Amino acid sequence: MDERTRADIERAEAALVEHYPRLVRLGYLVLPPSLGRHRRVLAAHGLVQRALPRPVRRRRRRGGLPAQRGPVPSGYDLVRLRTLRLALSYEALPARPLPLMPYIWGLRLFPRAGGADELALDRALSAVPAPVRAALGLWHLEGLDRDAARAVLVAAGVEDPDAAQRAAAALDRATGAGAAALLKSEEFDPCTVQTRPTDLLRRRQHVRVAGALAAAVALVAAVAVVAGDGGGPPRQQTAAEQALDPARLLRTPNEQWADASRVDFTAWPPRGHQAGDRELLGRALRVWAAPPPGTRITASAGTSTRPPDQPPRLLYAGLIDNVMVAVFHDGDRLVRYAEPEDATPTLHFARVDNAAVTSGGALVIGRGNGWMRYLLAPWISGITTRDLLAPDAPERGVHVAPDGVTDRIPTPPGSGGACGSWPVARLHTSARIGQSRGFLVSDLGDLAPVHLMYGEAGGARAGGPGGDAAGGDVAGSGGPGAGEVAGAPALHSWARTACSLRALRGAGVRSVNNWAYARQSLPEGGGSVTWVCTRADTWRGPGRVTVQFQPPAARPTDPGRLVGGALNTARCGRFGRPVVGDVHWQAKSGKWYLLAAGSPGVTGLDATGAVRTTTTTPTLAVPAPQAAAPAEVWGRLGDGGRVGAVGQVGPAGP
Repeated sequence: MDERTRADIERAEAALVEHYPRLVRLGYLVLPPSLGRHRRVLAAHGLVQRALPRPVRRRRRRGGLPAQRGPVPSGYDLVRLRTLRLALSYEALPARPLPLMPYIWGLRLFPRAGGADELALDRALSAVPAPVRAALGLWHLEGLDRDAARAVLVAAGVEDPDAAQRAAAALDRATGAGAAALLKSEEFDPCTVQTRPTDLLRRRQHVRVAGALAAAVALVAAVAVVAGDGGGPPRQQTAAEQALDPARLLRTPNEQWADASRVDFTAWPPRGHQAGDRELLGRALRVWAAPPPGTRITASAGTSTRPPDQPPRLLYAGLIDNVMVAVFHDGDRLVRYAEPEDATPTLHFARVDNAAVTSGGALVIGRGNGWMRYLLAPWISGITTRDLLAPDAPERGVHVAPDGVTDRIPTPPGSGGACGSWPVARLHTSARIGQSRGFLVSDLGDLAPVHLMYGEAGGARAGGPGGDAAGGDVAGSGGPGAGEVAGAPALHSWARTACSLRALRGAGVRSVNNWAYARQSLPEGGGSVTWVCTRADTWRGPGRVTVQFQPPAARPTDPGRLVGGALNTARCGRFGRPVVGDVHWQAKSGKWYLLAAGSPGVTGLDATGAVRTTTTTPTLAVPAPQAAAPAEVWGRLGDGGRVGAVGQVGPAGP
């Protein structure tokens, strides 16, 4: 079968599932009212369910090139066209046999009754042929203009689409300007129905016959199973087939997280209205295993895109902002599959091995232009948002749907342009977890949000217990005294640091800790400066460190000065605590100074080069001959060792 054809069929299937009520309403409108409301309801559902095209095998002509393929309609356009064709075919009834429809035993189904206006419109529709009703549906239900509607009518086989549209316009004028609203009412909605029983006495007479027939069918089925394929044992699925079988997906019970030894993505139960949709899940697994041409694949730094080698765990399957989404967890990665309307599927991979309470507390389930939605872990009891660049403003609540999906939340600014705000979310944990203050996360473009933390010199935690450190994440993440971002010092520190997070977008970052490792008085009465080491830990292990020099500022959101940075280092982490930073600083008088500061554990500083001095304290402030005067600063440790200053970036102004 042609690969492109398979992709077309899968897109059509996704569009049918996503827009099923919309298609059924269109089919119900076009079907002949003479069928009666019960049979129209059943026929509308039946024709939409049969609207999915079958894959075709394209054959090459001998001795020639493959036939050229014409324009392929989008998934939704294709199923809408087939729905219209099937609905129009009922117009010849009852001259020919009734097409196959779903059968409902013992019940009569019909849409909810409307008012006098709906009844008048229904009577008017019953007096016109199906192409006229189709034209009205394309205008008012599908939102097409005259030209687009005419093209659809022609493709559906209508002999005189212009006459159909003229008659539809006349009916539109006769029924008033409210026809569009009336067609969208419950009177014409075959998915919102009322039920009534059929003839109960007659049904009882057939119960025994039906029971005997069912027993016979069951017996035949049992014999067929025993016989099998030649009497041999059933074929066992290979490991690759098992990994792609929706029936074998791992599903965690809803409340297992409360008693689990690992509180991470393995404790998430499956959620979403399509969690039982095997067709959707099967498509997602097949695309993951063998992405068709055109599939858009993105992966966080250091994340493999290999196919599943065993059945993954299902976390979510449902409709998010008109996109069908399925999310899986295979132990090391999150995999998000999305079927956008009338577009090729997308796959997003993100490494999340060794997650814990905080790093496994949420994932990005949907994203748009300037907004995103989180899917929250079952142990998250609530969510609030705040702007890191407004440290004194209160937090605001966010609505969470029963399936754990949040309302839209603004996303931080991109790498270009101004940085006027930095939205973050605080995830509040269940009382069973015991982190009453919750923890702060920021979206940096990956599936898993980044956990933000704060610590102060001496190891004091700003937020009390919690953080990745207390939550059981890998050793080395966070940093010295890493705690939650709570209280004025933590928020004001992040207000001056937030915009630097833009450099970490898409880098597979797990957590970022601001460690205020030293404070120092500036010369000439310049006030007090805070030295901050910001450590970003990635899911794959290596960390990135930057040192900021934060002098007094006119505004609380003025960013600090970046004075040093290092990659793939243990500095400012649990196993590389000592850190030294230095900078050339100019006072208001115009005079230059060499400033330096070391973290706890640094007992003294040595400066060499253009400036030569030694201190017995972890801070240094001495006059420097000029801004670019080369100087090296080393910190002395209590055990006799030395640590060099993190690589310099440049001088700092007053």
